[in-house]
Amino acid sequence: MIFRCAAADPADLDRALAYEGDEPVEALTAEAIREELAENRFRPEWIWFAEDEEGEILARALWWGRADSERPVALDCLQVRAGAPDPGALAAGLLAAGHEAFGTLPLYNVSLPGDWRTRPEFAAALAWRQEAAYAVGLTREIERLRYEWTPAAGTAEPTGRLVFREAGDEEFLDAFVRLSQGSLDVATQNELRSMDAEELAREDMEFYLDCPGERSWWRLAHLPDGTLAGLAIPSATPYHRNVGYLGVVPEQRGKGLIDEVLAEITRFHAAAGAQRVTATTDTVNAPMAAAFDRAGYEVTQIRLVLEQPSQA
Repeated sequence: MIFRCAAADPADLDRALAYEGDEPVEALTAEAIREELAENRFRPEWIWFAEDEEGEILARALWWGRADSERPVALDCLQVRAGAPDPGALAAGLLAAGHEAFGTLPLYNVSLPGDWRTRPEFAAALAWRQEAAYAVGLTREIERLRYEWTPAAGTAEPTGRLVFREAGDEEFLDAFVRLSQGSLDVATQNELRSMDAEELAREDMEFYLDCPGERSWWRLAHLPDGTLAGLAIPSATPYHRNVGYLGVVPEQRGKGLIDEVLAEITRFHAAAGAQRVTATTDTVNAPMAAAFDRAGYEVTQIRLVLEQPSQA
């Protein structure tokens, strides 16, 4: 078996793009991949394939990054031809080759329908992907709900329970620190095992500053008497507007204020003419999921994240 990237020869790129999926997990079309290549979010050196001695492509892996990324951020597509022997081992070899070239272990996002557990074909397709991911060190799993809002869902009017205002970086840093306390977000819980709350807050701020959304969109949420209640960070991806980061400080939780914060973000995007606003939350974060449901967001898919555990 030969593992190689599609950067050395334009013909290899054409061959890798022509590979068609033959299983239930959705794969990108050649046209969609070329669009991403044109935007520098896919690159030939991030597209890897496995071929046998006869030159037949048996597996393909596509890693994604932002247009200015030095290295890939996430594995976006992993496919093994139906009938290939030991697909988990084959995929693991392909991933290992890519990781060695990148010098990093990007996370792997697997998009699944909401009912995948009751559909044997999806469970089987996920099983060998998990086997491959675990074999190369992506052993931590987080299952997330992907939500979507459209104008048909409408927006809630302000109630006056919270006042939203702009603030400086230090105020936002303090808010990030306070929100991490008792957070139900699995990634936050995991990261706090290897760093303190301020370190995590700085990383979170840097992440959202690096997103396509504008810093001027950010707002702190206060009670009418000026007490900090939470924060609202409308953001964006390279494709559309999204919710970004939101939360309520521990002492104000359980009062329904998260609905006010989410409504503010949704109104902000709607006022800008957004036709789609996406959001994600962990399946175990029932309060946040319920808030999205109440706000008219609908679950469009399950996203299973496979990543390298934090190094304590």
